[in-house]
Amino acid sequence: MQMNHLSILKLFSKQLLRQRILLVILLFSGLYSPTITADVVKPALVEISIFSKGKYRVEVRASIEAMMTGIDARFKNTKDSPNSDAYDELRAMQADELAVAFNSFKDRLNDEIYLKFDGNKTDLKITEIDISEPGYLKVPRVSVIVFEGPIPNDIESVVWYYPQSFADNAVRLRQVDAENEKWHWSNWQWLRRDKPSEPFSLSEVFNPPSLFDTIETYTGAGFDHILPKGLDHILFILGIFLLSLKMRPLLWQVTMFTLAHSITLSLSMMNIISMPSNIVEPLIALSIAYIAIENIFAKDHNQKTRNSRLAIVFGFGLLHGLGFATMLADFGMPDDAFTTALISFNVGVELGQLTIIAFAFAAVGIWFGKKHWYRQAIVIPFSAMIAITGLYWTYDRIVF
Repeated sequence: MQMNHLSILKLFSKQLLRQRILLVILLFSGLYSPTITADVVKPALVEISIFSKGKYRVEVRASIEAMMTGIDARFKNTKDSPNSDAYDELRAMQADELAVAFNSFKDRLNDEIYLKFDGNKTDLKITEIDISEPGYLKVPRVSVIVFEGPIPNDIESVVWYYPQSFADNAVRLRQVDAENEKWHWSNWQWLRRDKPSEPFSLSEVFNPPSLFDTIETYTGAGFDHILPKGLDHILFILGIFLLSLKMRPLLWQVTMFTLAHSITLSLSMMNIISMPSNIVEPLIALSIAYIAIENIFAKDHNQKTRNSRLAIVFGFGLLHGLGFATMLADFGMPDDAFTTALISFNVGVELGQLTIIAFAFAAVGIWFGKKHWYRQAIVIPFSAMIAITGLYWTYDRIVF
């Protein structure tokens, strides 16, 4: 009877182990998808100008292709959408071809967005559209859609709405007194979850957001750029995690990565350094592949290996900082709280990275880290998957 109980216990343990391994495989394979090669889904940038002579002008900078194919804020990447083929077809069109295709979409756009002046909606009409040529196909093409119309002089507030079915969006408003050559910009509002903007006041000078509001907004932006939107950076952090489960060297690597990307992010946002996306994006993909390949061949994690790894992670962190800067530049920075916003964004990125590490420990490290087969069954196979993804992305971003 005792042997039967032991046999049952062993069988149950083996089944539980298989289930956990299967769970880990599913989690990693969910991240592993070399076909995800198209554009990331970026928020629209909206600038509203209210002129003293009773006129408004709205400029929307967004991806027309994403609008037309319903690739909205639900998707991290255009390849995640069932309409990705239609998007790719539009993305490759010349500017004049896309303008013709967009004509049939104008009425829907006019119907679904709105401006409210003192709580009353106004009819929006497109007066101008500027579509750039296709360019580098791994970066979303940004088109500018302009709406213009009259506005009563006694208006005191403006509310903007841009549906989430088109994308998240960031909006700011400018009061313009052309005769006296005066103007004033509000701060950006980042709109998500299908919400309209808070009312922009026209009866007084704009009140800047509080310190807490700035910290909350930009910390959230940094975290979102890692989880769930930053698949590149998720795979890089997982590559760091897979080399060693020892907490001290792992935290040192994450710290070096954070320090490095903070440097280039800051310099880029201050317009001191810059690199074009068609160089940065393939190099980021290559850095993911390199880290994963090194995991496969680094047999002994001695002091020399750790020091070399820190230098490599720091160097790649400088590169990833340029990628972060592209997103932050799209979102915009407050002139009167630049440092606070920049630090908050970095804090958000760091929190996102630590969340990935914690999740990886919970999914893999706690259960399998001390098993003698951990390296053969976990580190090497998943590093190989990450390496293949990184190499495929590198090829795809260079060729296309």
